[in-house]
Amino acid sequence: MRPISRRHALQLAGLGVLSAAVGGTGIVLSGGSRLDPAVGAQLSEPEALRSEGGVLRLRLEAAEGSLTVAGRRARAYGYNGSLPGPTLRLRPGDRLQVQLVNRLDAPTNLHVHGLYVSPEGKGDNVFVTVQPGETFDYDYRLPDDHPPGVYWYHPHHHGMVADQVFGGLYGAILVEDPQDLPVARERVLVVSDITLDGAGRLQQPSGMDQMMGREGDLVLVNGQVRPSLTARPGERERWRIVNACAARYVRLRLDGQRMDLLGIDSGRYPEPRSVEEVVLATGNRADVLVTTTEGSSALEVLGVDRGGMGAMGGMMGGSFSGDVGTVATLEVTGGSVTAAAPIPPRPEPRDLRGVEPAGRRRLVFAMGMGGGIGPGGMSFTIDGREFDPDRVDQEVVVGAVEEWTIGNTSPMGHPMHLHVWPMQIVAEDGRPVDDVRWQDVVNVPAGGEVTVRISFDRFGGRTVYHCHILDHEDRGMMGVVEAR
Repeated sequence: MRPISRRHALQLAGLGVLSAAVGGTGIVLSGGSRLDPAVGAQLSEPEALRSEGGVLRLRLEAAEGSLTVAGRRARAYGYNGSLPGPTLRLRPGDRLQVQLVNRLDAPTNLHVHGLYVSPEGKGDNVFVTVQPGETFDYDYRLPDDHPPGVYWYHPHHHGMVADQVFGGLYGAILVEDPQDLPVARERVLVVSDITLDGAGRLQQPSGMDQMMGREGDLVLVNGQVRPSLTARPGERERWRIVNACAARYVRLRLDGQRMDLLGIDSGRYPEPRSVEEVVLATGNRADVLVTTTEGSSALEVLGVDRGGMGAMGGMMGGSFSGDVGTVATLEVTGGSVTAAAPIPPRPEPRDLRGVEPAGRRRLVFAMGMGGGIGPGGMSFTIDGREFDPDRVDQEVVVGAVEEWTIGNTSPMGHPMHLHVWPMQIVAEDGRPVDDVRWQDVVNVPAGGEVTVRISFDRFGGRTVYHCHILDHEDRGMMGVVEAR
């Protein structure tokens, strides 16, 4: 196995590191939230719904109500009365049928983030609008060769995505491996953040928060503050981690325990890679093996510099996604267990670097003052244009391989997400990468660029690409791609 150094782990997402600490409670003390959270309860995992006979059918009700958040009753959003929503466990070739019921007071819809499914009709169609009181029947069919991995679902109605995700509407999707891995247990860890007042009500972000991308005062793991986990020495666990924050990047460390990374998003390595930490931009997911050693360890969220506003509009610069500290604790006690069997190697991933692209494109993510729909007149654009659902920005040919270079002229990082088709990262700031990396969220750092190759296989139809800082997406940093 080839180790990944701390420096290389950060380069995977093109990110820098903050040095300022903000305590060790999983609570950001920057003001706004006055909810007194319950800390340290045993980790609770969302309800798991599994496909049977190749089909998973479920009713998913999006509503605002009294939910358990941070161990207290709070007025938040949830799917089926919980935060996070249920975990959906699927296998390649399965059919997923979801009846989405909108009990909110605003329009919504559903996006199955990262799943390789059709964007048309009742599939992963972000142009669907489900009005309050209405239902919509989604019907997704996974290909027989769908990549195993960690995915997630959340609303994607333009203009309301940040509010609804930040308020609690999200859940994990797992596409299982052909054969179970030799692990003692699996855990689903959905990392999110939220801001609540002393009465447990959602706080609205300021205009500045929206320009930067809102970050909540409470950082949650499965809706809890600093939950506790227990294990025996020598056990190997599999942690499926989702960054469901609206804007926060997370840098995860678990000192005192061995971590091996199986992959990011749907990308999988042939063999696990030993890592000291894992960096996830908003929307990224990680599949991690943890091999335990006796003692107490803290899962920490450490700072990531995702940029600031610089001198734009005379505002002060700044760094965001600061240190949070401990977000969960792991207690390893008891008798040691027999070492688990080796992890079987996976086939080498597909590599598009040897394919001559049918086309090359350059996209530019930018922010500017004046004429925009964002707070304070700030504009959030791709190629100088704000999102228009009736305009097709990129036309591609089904089955073609293309190379896209995504530039970022703004002083903030923008994690670019392409629906349906994953991206292979082939260069960062013009320097070729030395391994095969497949992701569906690719961070483009401030002032930088990332080059990816995309194989527009199998599916035709219209879908979108956008910044996954959800406030930026809602304010125009999104485009339409159509495959024909």
